[in-house]
Amino acid sequence: MPFSWTPTSPSRVIHANNLKVLPSLPDGAFTLIYLDPPFNTGRSQKRQTTTSVRSVATDGSHATGTITGFKGQRYERIKGDLLGYDDQFEDYWAFLEPRLIEAWRLLADDGTLYLHLDYREAHYAKVLLDALFGRECFLNELIWAYDYGAKSKNKWPTKHDTILVYVKNPASYYFDSTTVDREPYMAPGLVTPEKVAKGKLPTDVWWHTIVSPTGKEKTGYPTQKPVGILRRIIQASSREGDWVLDFFAGSGTTGAVAAALGRRFVLIDQNPEALVVMRARFELVPGVEFLELTQENP
Repeated sequence: MPFSWTPTSPSRVIHANNLKVLPSLPDGAFTLIYLDPPFNTGRSQKRQTTTSVRSVATDGSHATGTITGFKGQRYERIKGDLLGYDDQFEDYWAFLEPRLIEAWRLLADDGTLYLHLDYREAHYAKVLLDALFGRECFLNELIWAYDYGAKSKNKWPTKHDTILVYVKNPASYYFDSTTVDREPYMAPGLVTPEKVAKGKLPTDVWWHTIVSPTGKEKTGYPTQKPVGILRRIIQASSREGDWVLDFFAGSGTTGAVAAALGRRFVLIDQNPEALVVMRARFELVPGVEFLELTQENP
């Protein structure tokens, strides 16, 4: 069954290898892309050859071709230096790099990428995203801090994830903080009662619990992310009716929040367990189409 998509298509959940589907999607189709890729397991992944990546022309306009990135160094030089530093990184970046190149292509001119990583990969990804997107397109490093799970006794316990935020065009990206749910002040006695009642806008450090193993939100998917985290992202960086893409969809939280906020979405995952969870999750959501685009049915 051939895959086709237009801005008038229904929201879709696609069972497929994302790199097989992404080239079928048109340029600039999505206002928001959220990615929560698998963290580096050290497993080898097949490298996908690419012929062109993003660059910025001297007049500030977008162009394609071999790019100059961090401190004027060539992109290939940056990648080569990192590959030489850490052999395990080579496998992971071979997997992630072509997908990030597709993400840049698929973002609308006012679009934003949120790349959710842990401490083992965030520093590598930051340097290379500066090269892929352009350093001027870096918007934020968000720290999602939580307090749950085992406590280390021989180092500071690791209780945060990093979300790197990059925009397609720093002159025209969409961001509206007024739509974001506010949070309580940590020191309410230092502000006026009016401010306490209104709450404060979140900063780049987000204190939010993980999905409780016994809570109503839990779907049973092991890497499920909280609705509250995705709600904040989708509220700030998309409008009602905009298209949202998540091609490491997992439990489908991105789509669930997008639908609740009046956005349309495309979710992609090749894990059959993820599709089982998402079918149950979207059973009562009207207008969501499921497609099977596995290797057996390309």
